[in-house]
Amino acid sequence: MTLNRRKALQLAGSSTLLAMPFVQRARAEDKILNVYNWADYIGETTIEDFQKATGIAVTYDTYSSTDEMQAKMLAGSTGYDVVDMAGISLSRFVAAKIYQKIDRSKLPNWKNLDPVILNILEGFDPGIQYSMPYMWGSVGFTYNVDMVKERIPDADLDSMDLVMKPELAQKLSDCGISWLDEPTDTIMLLLDYLGKPRNVYAPADMDAVVEAFKKIRSTVRTFDSTNYLNALPNSELCVANNWSGDYSTAKARAAEAGVKINLAYSVPKTGAPAWFDVFCIPADAKNVENAHTFLNYMMEPEVIAKCTNFTNYANANLASKAFLNPDVLANSAVYPTDDQMKRLWTPKPLTEEQDRALTETFNRMKAG
Repeated sequence: MTLNRRKALQLAGSSTLLAMPFVQRARAEDKILNVYNWADYIGETTIEDFQKATGIAVTYDTYSSTDEMQAKMLAGSTGYDVVDMAGISLSRFVAAKIYQKIDRSKLPNWKNLDPVILNILEGFDPGIQYSMPYMWGSVGFTYNVDMVKERIPDADLDSMDLVMKPELAQKLSDCGISWLDEPTDTIMLLLDYLGKPRNVYAPADMDAVVEAFKKIRSTVRTFDSTNYLNALPNSELCVANNWSGDYSTAKARAAEAGVKINLAYSVPKTGAPAWFDVFCIPADAKNVENAHTFLNYMMEPEVIAKCTNFTNYANANLASKAFLNPDVLANSAVYPTDDQMKRLWTPKPLTEEQDRALTETFNRMKAG
């Protein structure tokens, strides 16, 4: 099973794995459904519960990176009936006719969704015709507070100065700084930090990002979207650029393994992008009726609440809040505070040209 950004920890001397949902390989004569999602990005028993409730046998395949998922979907003929993907990329896939429209008449539980989230998704999917909102969160930084304060006693954890000012980043380089291995989220953070306009990605702004990053490139231990979940609890990193839910997962798994560590998650005060993941039905899906049954099931408040309680990612289901664990609902890394919400913004869908520009800029950043 491939590790990814939503994977469990494997701590030194022990193995604490997030339990994968029960997965039953579907036979030809069964009612079947083929799902493609990030690993460990669903409730611990959600797939098993769905199979028991509906009699539909599920093949649950997982991916470990956005690039992996996009390449497979663009190649076509995947055999999948339901796919989870980032909302920001949806419009390009719809234009390429990768996904089909969802039949809202088959989704009575749509009424449970949060109108605020639905309004945001209108920017990715006008009329919300091709997607169903799933999880959402922010991009920020997780700090090992004790290790950071030992080196910089007056450290402002809400400021990206800690990782972008050479004189500060150098002080943290020995305890380890990690950046996400994802062009879009990383560069959007940096553009905010540099005060550049959002959703533009002008060549001059891309050059400014590269030049600023070049000054601190030597302090970066790794670009990673996976292993910081191991490295943070092991005190092998003191700063990790990450997605919001990963902070809570790392903290919870460390506690389960008996590792005492003081972690804190921050949305930078200079701003950060929010992200929204959606479920879609591929245009060539063979089990469309079962796909709608699954989507409607995932909008049951108690079902999606179990997913959030397990993954530590906020969901788009307003009615589910009554079933969330109090500590999850109160966790600002899952459901941001009002102050954090003011720092977050929703990116516009990327054009192919912008997507290429971000990838090229990121490669230049990594090269130093």
